[in-house]
Amino acid sequence: MTISTSDIATTQMHSGRPNSIPRPEYPRPDRDRSPHWVNLNGLWELAADGQLYDITVPFAWESEASGVNRHWLEHGIYSRSVAAPTDWEGARIVLCFGAVHHHAIVRIDGDVVGEHRGGYDSFEYDVTPHLTPGTEAELTVEVYAPADKRQFPHGKQRSIPRDDYDGVAFTPTSGIWQTVWLEARGGTYARSVVLRGDSLTGIDVTVDLGGDDPAGAVVDVSILESHETLRLVADGGRATGRIELEAPRPWSPESPHLYEVEVVVSNGDGRRPDRLVATVGLRRFEVNGEQLFLNESRFYVRGVLDQGYWPDTGLTAPSLHDLQADIDLARDLGYNLIRKHLKFEEPLWLHEADRTGMLVWAEPACTSRFSPASIQAFEAQLPAMVERDGNHPSIVIWSLYNEEWGLDWDIAGSPARTEAAARAYDVLRGLDATRPIVENSGWSHVKSDLVDWHYYEPDLAEWRRAVAQLAAGERESFPVRLGHDFVVDKSLYSSEQFARRGVPIINSEYGEGFTSLERAWHLRWETQELRRHDRFAGYVYTELADIEHEAAGLLTTDRRTKDWGGCIPSDVNADTILVIDLVPAQAGADIEPPQERCVFDLRVSHHGPEPIVGRIHATWIAPGAPVHQRPEQSDSVSNEVQAQPFELSNPVSIEAPARPDPGRLLLWLETSAGETLARSFLDAAQVEPPNRRGARPGELVARTPASRAEVRP
Repeated sequence: MTISTSDIATTQMHSGRPNSIPRPEYPRPDRDRSPHWVNLNGLWELAADGQLYDITVPFAWESEASGVNRHWLEHGIYSRSVAAPTDWEGARIVLCFGAVHHHAIVRIDGDVVGEHRGGYDSFEYDVTPHLTPGTEAELTVEVYAPADKRQFPHGKQRSIPRDDYDGVAFTPTSGIWQTVWLEARGGTYARSVVLRGDSLTGIDVTVDLGGDDPAGAVVDVSILESHETLRLVADGGRATGRIELEAPRPWSPESPHLYEVEVVVSNGDGRRPDRLVATVGLRRFEVNGEQLFLNESRFYVRGVLDQGYWPDTGLTAPSLHDLQADIDLARDLGYNLIRKHLKFEEPLWLHEADRTGMLVWAEPACTSRFSPASIQAFEAQLPAMVERDGNHPSIVIWSLYNEEWGLDWDIAGSPARTEAAARAYDVLRGLDATRPIVENSGWSHVKSDLVDWHYYEPDLAEWRRAVAQLAAGERESFPVRLGHDFVVDKSLYSSEQFARRGVPIINSEYGEGFTSLERAWHLRWETQELRRHDRFAGYVYTELADIEHEAAGLLTTDRRTKDWGGCIPSDVNADTILVIDLVPAQAGADIEPPQERCVFDLRVSHHGPEPIVGRIHATWIAPGAPVHQRPEQSDSVSNEVQAQPFELSNPVSIEAPARPDPGRLLLWLETSAGETLARSFLDAAQVEPPNRRGARPGELVARTPASRAEVRP
């Protein structure tokens, strides 16, 4: 049985499931050809292990949404009937795949039209010789998805045999897992369009051509909003040029202006020209010493890690709304950047980031074992990553390897692994010279534009010490738990030759706590210690949402908020925050209830464009009371505090009255006009020693933690 295009368009029931098109939206709004396309999502037939299944594309065969729900299936053949519309006569017909994991062989009526390896990058084939408009043909996609994934990029997808990092790996996403579609293009067409706006004054254009006569085609480029135009003549199938803009409008999170660029390709032979509309922004993100600059203004990264997994559907978002909503959720939590972890996310998601002004730190999936084959497979995905996603102004940082995954956690001990990391940097730099690159995120930097570090520390006193020492350059290494019985010291640097000064430093993974209350508590206190040190260029919290067994998210796996114990993440991640000179005792009990008046020292970390002046207020409220509503009056007010942009202020003291019973001390920074600029709080409650009753002798020793709050009576 095969399924035709007309069958797909209906909404009748088939095998108990509605036969409507899932994920019906055009998948490339950043390179728009939507007037002439056919969505091939919906019901296909899957032959696997001697059985036939009805499978719903684009959901992985591991998912319930696919209708198959098979795990560790390593081989399957998808099939369905396709027909190009009759009015596509004379056009080139291109078959496009968003992503197929991992190895795909594509056939039409039994003829191989292409073969692709790589589970995350998009690919396409010109199938004009194989499809006659108005005539049905059988499309098959044979997929190999080995259980042993260690030698090719698979990111957080679980492997058998297991990866070293199996404890943070999840259910695989195998087979077709992004949209499949047909496009009609002109006889000679734009195969790729590269736009760059990092000059801030104009748009650099490169168009690579395919089809009938790419060598001498004429390419007309127009800015739709301002009607500036450029005519190019292809040289050897490529046309390059630049459009200077009379009144350039930069792209930024505050003003995410996108230019729509129309590209029309013609041969002068009277045949239908090829047309698409691509988008780009005028945006420059660069390193200047130890600081980052966005459009020539200093910028501080306040990011969150997002792995792009959803319940049941894995790496595939169940709907366009679900895909786009994660960006709004991250913004509501106060973040200005999302580190999309070990995954090329859909262009629809990147376009939404472009449209709404969310910055993106993008990175490919890693392998997990070092070998010549795995290095080749890792590097092979980089050209496709830059070609597909490089136009997006939202992407401001590229990463490569993550924590030496695929390098056996051993850069420092292996010249060959060191060379692989450095070579990956060089390959990516040759593909894109407009963005900072991190060659090995987290540890052991070899050749990188940023020094980023991943550090998880449950002891807040030790966190405070370590962060201060790393900021001062007094310390370069930190402990990393690689297994329940395996802790190593990882360094920021792989060698003495890596510069210790002059490169921006970012913590790109942190966060602790077992319960949601503890995680929110660590978020508050760990983030303020990162903000205490002006040398750092930003941070990325781990993570946005839970995934399967990994409950580290600020949100649940279905994106519901958790009990944050009064913490408001958007306050923690604001431009302006309060930094309290105190190491808290435990979650829910930052300090003991003060039996007499006490004095706290606070500072202000401010990353706005202009200096600010205000006074810090304090008042006791009931235990657990909401902190977002400012009381009508305060118990005490500090002297005036001034904060310059990107400079931690001098300390200012504030006195709090005695509070013999539990309570919450609300703290806020207020201007003379009554505007609240920053907010924080302290919970006062009994600090209890950990309960270790019944522990085996010598295994765990109960102790009463001394109060580490720097409070002056």
